[in-house]
Amino acid sequence: MNCYAVIDTNVLIAALLSKNSDAATVKVFRAIFDGRIVPLYHDDILAEYDEVLHREKFHFQEKSIQTVLAAVKEFGVEVFPQPTGEILVDMDDLVFYEVAMEKRDEDAYLVTGNQKHYPIRDFIVTPAEMMRILEQR
Repeated sequence: MNCYAVIDTNVLIAALLSKNSDAATVKVFRAIFDGRIVPLYHDDILAEYDEVLHREKFHFQEKSIQTVLAAVKEFGVEVFPQPTGEILVDMDDLVFYEVAMEKRDEDAYLVTGNQKHYPIRDFIVTPAEMMRILEQR
């Protein structure tokens, strides 16, 4: 069974940088292509992915970046969230939170390596926790 998830940018970066195919971030990334995770996105999320993936320090090839962006759009669902009024440590992360909140009635998750950037909620999970959730379904 598949599930909806907003994938924080740091998870994509870690997956693309990883040399370990068993890393939880890589498994989350693969789960998108396998159809087990349906990524939720908004134009602001795609814009952040695009901007961060193009940062010189990562040295990602353009083809890889375009593959990631195309996969999120092809396999994902665009969401137009309502404001939550939540105040986050980094307000640039608000769109990720609000997109997940918009689909909470459909059991959506927010997968991040930076849980401290978000309020403590049971649907905000690490990549390893997301993989355990998928395995239990």
